[in-house]
Amino acid sequence: MPKRPTFAQVHRRSLDDKEAFWSEQAELIHWEKPFKTVCDYRNPPFANWFVGGKTNLCYNAVDRHAEKHPKRKALIWVSTEVDKEVVYTFAELQSEVQRMAAILKSLGVKKGDRVLVYMPMVPEAVFAMLACTRIGALHSVVFGGFASVSLASRIDDAQPSVIVSADAGSRGGKVVPYKGLLDEAIRLAVHKPEKVLMVNRGLAPMPMEPGRDVDYATLHQRFADATVPVTWVDSTHPSYTLYTSGTTGKPKGVQRDTGGYAVALAASMKHIFLGKPGETYFSTSDIGWVVGHSYIVYGPLLAGMATILYEGLPTRPDAAIWWSLVEKYKVTSMFSAPTAVRVLKKQDPSALKKHDLSSLRALFLAGEPLDEPTSAWIAEALGRPIIDNYWQTETGWPILSLCNGLQKQDSRIGSPGKPVYGYDVKLLDESSGEELTQPNQKGVVAIEGPLPPGCMQTVWRDDARFVKTYWSSIPGRQVYSTFDWGIRDEDGYYFILGRTDDVINVAGHRLGTREIEESISSHPAVAEVAVVGVADQLKGQVAMAFAVLKDASKAASTADALKLEGEIMKLVDGQLGAVARPARVRFVSVLPKTRSGKLLRRAIQAVCEQRDPGDLTTIEDPSALQQIKDLVGAG
Repeated sequence: MPKRPTFAQVHRRSLDDKEAFWSEQAELIHWEKPFKTVCDYRNPPFANWFVGGKTNLCYNAVDRHAEKHPKRKALIWVSTEVDKEVVYTFAELQSEVQRMAAILKSLGVKKGDRVLVYMPMVPEAVFAMLACTRIGALHSVVFGGFASVSLASRIDDAQPSVIVSADAGSRGGKVVPYKGLLDEAIRLAVHKPEKVLMVNRGLAPMPMEPGRDVDYATLHQRFADATVPVTWVDSTHPSYTLYTSGTTGKPKGVQRDTGGYAVALAASMKHIFLGKPGETYFSTSDIGWVVGHSYIVYGPLLAGMATILYEGLPTRPDAAIWWSLVEKYKVTSMFSAPTAVRVLKKQDPSALKKHDLSSLRALFLAGEPLDEPTSAWIAEALGRPIIDNYWQTETGWPILSLCNGLQKQDSRIGSPGKPVYGYDVKLLDESSGEELTQPNQKGVVAIEGPLPPGCMQTVWRDDARFVKTYWSSIPGRQVYSTFDWGIRDEDGYYFILGRTDDVINVAGHRLGTREIEESISSHPAVAEVAVVGVADQLKGQVAMAFAVLKDASKAASTADALKLEGEIMKLVDGQLGAVARPARVRFVSVLPKTRSGKLLRRAIQAVCEQRDPGDLTTIEDPSALQQIKDLVGAG
């Protein structure tokens, strides 16, 4: 019996023999017409995957499973906001998607058109996404609750013929009305959609614009028995556009293909996320972000799994809600973010022991660097493997992780793992472009082309921007830059140190904010921390830290706060050296974050430097930034 190849051998083969490797992965999906060329890379950096093949994302995610296992669970909607729980089988999901497809077609949507989805975490949002890919239209999901100016800029860039929206979302029991924001966005936008399809949840007023707005419930009834055949599209046909978070100026629409994306996700479910048909997957993200696209909607369904669509907070009605769902639906793989784990870290620890988690193979975390204290805490609390992974909106699936579905790999706390098959990852010197081959050298994490299947094709309607932004930042080399700093240890494990523009230069010493944050997080009193570089006349920059405490009473008085601040500075001194010591450690009750849980480091830095923090449309809690303003103003 031949010896099973090591993961290093598999990875090398995925780079050296792309044709054979990706042809094998392509067998995981249905092709209506076989492809002729695995990868056409005649025009770098533009890669075309599975050229000549025809397939359909919706068919692969829904219909093929509905044909074989119609009664198997497909979509499980749980809302702790409106206290509802609905389970759709694959047959029921197929029916709902066809009804939505019929509605969209009745509104004039055809192959190649764009449909903007501005929705809360409700089943109709998933129906809309799948209906678009069913008929060859492109969906462009915008995170629900985005402010009007931001939404307007995305409407102008995507130029949708139809917008699908709802009266409101809900967060923490508080209704978030959408319709007024949407109406204002359409008023501000140069491009006007022909129709707006409105889902009425009965949460907020929903004034309808005659001639433009149409009621979903009415059309849903009209098309009760609709059957809409699948539109087979070229593998390279765009499936969707998704705008990267934190863009400045004109929005940057990541354009994804169809065949390459389907293959990449299907392979990742098997090799990385350990998913099997008939099991249940739970990603706690939002469909407005890339994790929601890849690992709430498409990935699990492609794998024939049930996927949980969760509307609510991780702490409501109590901090055990997620784990109750793991037990109830026998979740085998779960995907969340370090930010969410840090929120849970502040709750009653008994919440993690209330439910039977024996079905869970692993908890996967991504979104921002996973610090060692958080990783160690959740691993001990759950008693389950914690698998970090690192990727971007642009790549659509992990760049770095463990591929335990191919070969058991040991995790290393603080590291998202090693390069995944298909990714030719390099560490490069940002000034010279030289490859850094020695262990523990800090460089820019870059990827040699071609990018593997599933990654972005280009920037929507702007090939030049794709080349300039991603492929032209490293001197003398045309490589894809992640704009993240990283190091690689002697065993090949990577550690991400934060954005290349998140580096603090203190008196000529370059320090990653991640390193300082991790040190401060290791103090037993600290639940969460953000570190930013602030301009300083003497040193160029100094590090400024803002920490949330597990118990706020520890810094209730000025004397207590100063004592604790001294302890933390001494800790950083001991772990990283005096050069990394923050100028100040301030204590706040909450850190400024986007609604997707990303720290608004730029805004914190701007406030500290008494500059305009810029666009704050995605901020979760404006009072968080005000706390920092007050502290900085007080000296």
